[in-house]
Amino acid sequence: MTTLLTETEITALLDKLTEAIAADCPTEYGEIALIGIRSRGELLACRLAERLARRLGTELPYGALDITLYRDDLEQAEPDRQPAVRTTEIPFDIEGRFIILVDDVLNTGRSVRAALNALADLGRPQAIRLAVLVDRGRRELPIRADYVGMETTVPIEQRVNVFLQETDGRDEVVVE
Repeated sequence: MTTLLTETEITALLDKLTEAIAADCPTEYGEIALIGIRSRGELLACRLAERLARRLGTELPYGALDITLYRDDLEQAEPDRQPAVRTTEIPFDIEGRFIILVDDVLNTGRSVRAALNALADLGRPQAIRLAVLVDRGRRELPIRADYVGMETTVPIEQRVNVFLQETDGRDEVVVE
């Protein structure tokens, strides 16, 4: 196991993402909201919403999106390892909003594709931008992040794991 990011580095990357999003937030798109892909993406969306609120001087709504039923690999999962379906909690209408979709790690692009399909079922935002803490490359779909904390190359057989204080008791990104 190799540490890719420490708590201090994660904080710095969240600050970097906050500045990039704030600089790019177009007023012509109307209201901005953040939606995190469960589970680590939702925690990062909450942190970014708090930082952006301080930076922009206005509260930004945020929510959590469960993509389990939109995944394209459900049939491939072993019967005893079926993913748990959780709730989508978006306490606002996404119609016409400028949505910042947040995830922890961008890898193949399949999770983002599933998230875009899930969002399409909820309404039609004015625009959707993707923010990720770590982009590890290896895309299978033509999807890229608009806001990237860190880019890295990790061999296919290794996994990038994000640990966050709220659920794991520490902030750290490791490669296993």
